[in-house]
This record gives sequence, structure tokens and C-alpha cells, in this order.
Amino acid sequence: MTAVRVERHGRVLVITMDRPQARNAMDRAMAYDIAAALDLLDVDDGLTVGVLTGAGGTFSSGMDLKAFLATGERPEVEGRGLAGLTLTPPAKPLVAAVEGWAVAGGCELALACDLVVAAEDAQFGLPEVKRGLIAGSGGLLRMARRVPPGIAMEHALTGDPLSAVEAHRWGLVNRLTPPGGALSGALALASSVAANGPLAVRTSKALVAGAVDSTGDGAWERQNALLAVVLASQDAQEGAAAFVEKRPPVWTGR
Repeated sequence: MTAVRVERHGRVLVITMDRPQARNAMDRAMAYDIAAALDLLDVDDGLTVGVLTGAGGTFSSGMDLKAFLATGERPEVEGRGLAGLTLTPPAKPLVAAVEGWAVAGGCELALACDLVVAAEDAQFGLPEVKRGLIAGSGGLLRMARRVPPGIAMEHALTGDPLSAVEAHRWGLVNRLTPPGGALSGALALASSVAANGPLAVRTSKALVAGAVDSTGDGAWERQNALLAVVLASQDAQEGAAAFVEKRPPVWTGR
């Protein structure tokens, strides 16, 4: 059974991560299902904009650490990044509808979206440092241009969460909704986008993204060289094991 649901709402494609029992943690199968849905968004002329959300009151808790610990599996799509999104976002706009937690890889997915609608009680975060890892799917690169540098640095180094209200204050979140209303709010925003000329929308996205993108000029290459060292470390294994076993990690710095 697929862990991703895809539904059409006129010219809007809603992509729902559907592993609520695992807080929508991403395994490899889910990553490829999301990537396939994003491909559909881009190739279907009847679609103008997508919405990415999570089932069960949670956006996504990120990478499935149990799978990572057991086999080293990461929810990456070759050449396209996390869930086929973070390295190669779709040409068409994508709106994140965030309820509950968008942390680790889940936060990186939200950051890779063009617009973010979040419930007032939602939480964003890059807690990878707490697990001996780094947010290596664009989270550190994108957070630094979505919020002020000092705020980005604080949350990157502490791994502490950022509330939706604060995220809205700093500009990471476009619109806030009451709890339970993120998808409705995202659909309303997406419908406003979908009412416009599809080619103009797609071209406008490309121009705005190109004007503000700070992930180019070798940033990904520099990040990936450092990420490889971290992923191969003893601390990475220890952080994942401690999380799965619900105990404090014992760091060695190796």
C-alpha cells in the first residue's frame, strides 16, 4: 500500500504523506512516491500548483531513523535529493500545508516549497545536531535565506524547534491558520495561484527563485563533502541508536 495519497482539486494537486503511525517519517518507498507525484505535477498541463501536506496532524518527522540505523537507508532520489524535491524542486509552485511537526527532513521539505501555510501551533526544526547529524538536504542552506542569519544559526546549532508564530514573524511562513486549518489555508492560497496564467506562474517562480537562491555557486558541493564525513561517523550511528532506543546519546566526536 502506498504511503502517499494524490488528489486533484481543479488545477491544484494535493500530495499527502500518509504514514501517520510513524509521524510521516520518510523511508525510501515514500521518497519515490513523492517524487512521482511531483513529476505528475510538472508534466500535467491541467495542473498549475501543488500542495504538500501530511496525514494525522503531522507534516513529517523527517528521515525514518529506524531504516537508517538498520541498513543506512536514506529517503533520497538519485540526483534529486530528499523525496525528489530538495535538490530539484518542481518547475511549478509548491505550497507546504503544515500541521504539527515539520522537523529534520520534514522541515527541509517545507523549506524546499515555494510557499508555506502553517497552523498556529505547528513547529519547525532542524534537530539533526541532537542526533549527531546535520541537515544535509538543503535545510541549513535554505533556512539561512528564509530567516535572519542569527535566528538560522541559533536553531541550526541548538536543534531547538521554531514555532509557527515565530516562523511567520521571520518570514518562513506565509500564512497562519487555526489548528487543523493548514490544508484549507493552503488550498485557498494555491487556488489564488491557479487562477493565473500557467506559463506566467511557472516563469515567475523561476525568476523569483533565481533571484534569491543562495544554494548555488558550489554550496551543495561544499555541503555534501562535509555531509559525507558526518554520515560515516560513529556519532551518526550513536545519535540514531539513542533516538530509537529513547536514551541520551553518548558522543565521542568521531
